[in-house]
Amino acid sequence: VWAHAKLYENPDSFVSLFALSGRLQFDSVWFGADSDDLPTDAENNYNDVQWRRFRFGFKMKFGGAWTLALEGDFNLNNELSDIYNRLTDAYIGYKLNDAFQLKLLKQSAVFKLDGATSSKKLMAMERNNLTENLWFTTEYFVGLHADGTVNDRWSYRAGVFSGGDDNEFGFEDEEATGEVGYFTLLSLGYDFAGGLNLDDALVRVDYVYNEVDADDAIEQANNGTRNFDHIVSLVTQWQGGAWGLWTDLSVGSGIDDGLISQSDLWGLALMPFYSFNEHHQAVLRYTFITSSDDNGVRLNRYENRIVDSDLESFDNDRGNRYNEIYAGYNLFFYGHKLKWQTGLQYTTMQD
Repeated sequence: VWAHAKLYENPDSFVSLFALSGRLQFDSVWFGADSDDLPTDAENNYNDVQWRRFRFGFKMKFGGAWTLALEGDFNLNNELSDIYNRLTDAYIGYKLNDAFQLKLLKQSAVFKLDGATSSKKLMAMERNNLTENLWFTTEYFVGLHADGTVNDRWSYRAGVFSGGDDNEFGFEDEEATGEVGYFTLLSLGYDFAGGLNLDDALVRVDYVYNEVDADDAIEQANNGTRNFDHIVSLVTQWQGGAWGLWTDLSVGSGIDDGLISQSDLWGLALMPFYSFNEHHQAVLRYTFITSSDDNGVRLNRYENRIVDSDLESFDNDRGNRYNEIYAGYNLFFYGHKLKWQTGLQYTTMQD
């Protein structure tokens, strides 16, 4: 089936490849909460069946080293006349060799453990909440980005991006007037696998500097980015045979200029996994996050639906100490291209 996505392929022609791209993901979820921990007007459970993601587009390779990618994000839960959300990948790329490739225009800003993992290849059903708090969940930004691998050991990324959350290519905030801020991304990693007799032994440091535009501060948000001016992550990925362990230790320096108030926070995510064979995999995950001040930590995607409240005095999805335990089972029919995922999760948030 997937072979038919390649509509044209000829390495000897100017246009060497034209292929369809995309993803289709479906969620059925149920979350319940202790009623004593909720505001009086909030429900103590949330359940839904929905299309989580649908993206569709194409990728074209031409001129030997150039790539053109265009992909849109669509919400299949909406009416047909209102399914288009935004552009995701919409870039021109150039690859000199494995040590240097360049992308220009709209693309994924990849940093942190789960933030650098495509949603098509996540081993848990949702990204860990440390990523939700520190990574920029808008994900796709207009910018210039270079990356590569040197001597099969060293890897790097460097980029500068507009902080805007425009659905296409604009450089203005969707909600506010005026110019937006920008952010820079630097990443350096080294794979120790050869010396340790492992399949993977990557240790990587990611750093982001996020500049907030003064005009946008009135809206108390920096467009598509989180309200941190510095983010540092130490990411490791270890795997030997059937066993693996991925970790993320991160810290964020919150912005507090009188209009924007985001506490400093730090957190740790540990994800061991075991692959019984190419089809069956068990995953465990522990996530801890704490903030220096009250209400510096937000809940993840589905938990925050439970505590949704109309009370102005209740900060809906915030606390200052978060713990999560996740246990999952993945069934791969065709690798990450076609899979079934099941997860059981327990979360506490102290406010």
